[in-house]
Amino acid sequence: MNPHKKQINKQSWDYIMRSGAAGGFAACAAKTVVGPLDRVKILFQASNPQFAKYTGSWFGVVKAMRDIQAQEGARGLFRGHSATLLRIFPYAAIKFAAYEQIRAIVIQNKSQETAFRRFISGSMAGCLSVLCTYPLEIVRVRLAFETKRDSRSSLSRICRQIYHEHPPSVTRGPAQLNTSSVAAAAASTANAASVVFEKVTPRSGLANFFRGFTPTLWGMLPYAGASFLTHDSAGDLMRHPRIAKHTTLPHSANRSQDPNKPPQLVAWAELATGGLAGLVSQTVSYPLEVIRRRMQVGGVVGDGHRLGMAEVAGKIWVEKGVRGFFVGLGIGYVKVIPMVATSFYVYERGKYWFGI
Repeated sequence: MNPHKKQINKQSWDYIMRSGAAGGFAACAAKTVVGPLDRVKILFQASNPQFAKYTGSWFGVVKAMRDIQAQEGARGLFRGHSATLLRIFPYAAIKFAAYEQIRAIVIQNKSQETAFRRFISGSMAGCLSVLCTYPLEIVRVRLAFETKRDSRSSLSRICRQIYHEHPPSVTRGPAQLNTSSVAAAAASTANAASVVFEKVTPRSGLANFFRGFTPTLWGMLPYAGASFLTHDSAGDLMRHPRIAKHTTLPHSANRSQDPNKPPQLVAWAELATGGLAGLVSQTVSYPLEVIRRRMQVGGVVGDGHRLGMAEVAGKIWVEKGVRGFFVGLGIGYVKVIPMVATSFYVYERGKYWFGI
């Protein structure tokens, strides 16, 4: 650290733009590293008949990638990657820039450098990025859906279609005869509540671009918080005086405008801290991810009743117990650990080259 340097203004637009650019490029690099895995994941989730035989096996992912490369070439492994990068750049730029801004407010000196404050800073940054870019995810999914049915639509047409869509009305059955007064009162209350819900809930417009937003937001709270907390805490351990000469780059702190900026970690150390951050964040947030996917796939049952998060969690618990909340976690590690490791590595190096 250099005490003679002028204190950097982290609230300046220059710092915000540089940190945002570093975050955006980091996410693009990370998504490119795991691009083939993303391609295979989409084919598996879409139940593509050609690749259904590979699901449920660790070697199935490798075999599927081999088939794609044989049939479509290396470019086939990155089909749709451009659309992914267009979505992920603003998302990550907002997340990393917001983290730097929130962290500067929440943690103003060394005594405030606590695990809780780090976790809160990461969680708030993750939620803000989701809030700002979630409509892009809705549009991206709809575009992919349309393409599969050979009915390519323009971006503007898709946006108009989503905006004007109306959810189906809740159907209420006829009143039952010969019921007790308690049952009749309960039925009347339920019907009245459903009518009020239909009236106060937006049935079209901008609300359509935030379908499934609540479970996504709940999942982002532990994911982003644990990710930044683990990365920063592991970085502190890597910079411990006893091992710093093996894990840090000499004189790297002198390039930054921030006098309190710690030295850069060597490549293997930075990748290790990022990989650990991916491991921890994926583990703590995975149960919510499972619930979110179950809500998206089977959120509405035959009678039109929309399942809530508590109901879905209860069904998973009854069906499979605790293990049901961690189904497919191993495959998630294969993708998330290298992705987060690459993301933090490129982000830290990007800040280094941008002088922040």
